[in-house]
Amino acid sequence: MRAGQDPRFVDAILEWAPTWFIARLMLVGAYLLGGVVKLSDWPAAVAEQAHFGMTPPALWAGITIAIELVGPLLILSGRLIWLGAGMLGVFTLLAAFTANAFWSMPAGAERFAATNAFFEHIGLIGGFVLAALVAEQAKRRA
Repeated sequence: MRAGQDPRFVDAILEWAPTWFIARLMLVGAYLLGGVVKLSDWPAAVAEQAHFGMTPPALWAGITIAIELVGPLLILSGRLIWLGAGMLGVFTLLAAFTANAFWSMPAGAERFAATNAFFEHIGLIGGFVLAALVAEQAKRRA
């Protein structure tokens, strides 16, 4: 292998046509599943929003379900990826601040878990930015 070249197996994976779709599915799968689960159990979806202090909880449950279904479908469709990524990125940021306010918790296991979850959410937002960037670069090359 010459300097600056990827190993052949890396090139094979990155050039395999389904890789781009599979990567997007892995990025949005939890949101898509979450939307379906909430849609199938409306009372639990409303209770979850009430738990986090969102009022009115039914409105926020509906908004959450819409974002968790529409955002992934846009990303997976390959059209308007920037919009789906933006929807999920903003939603994830708001959720991180709402559900994982580690800075307001006393030291301990709960704060540790909330801190990890908060920064995992920030990492997901980075993934959405990267998905939008890759899609935009591919569009410009075409």
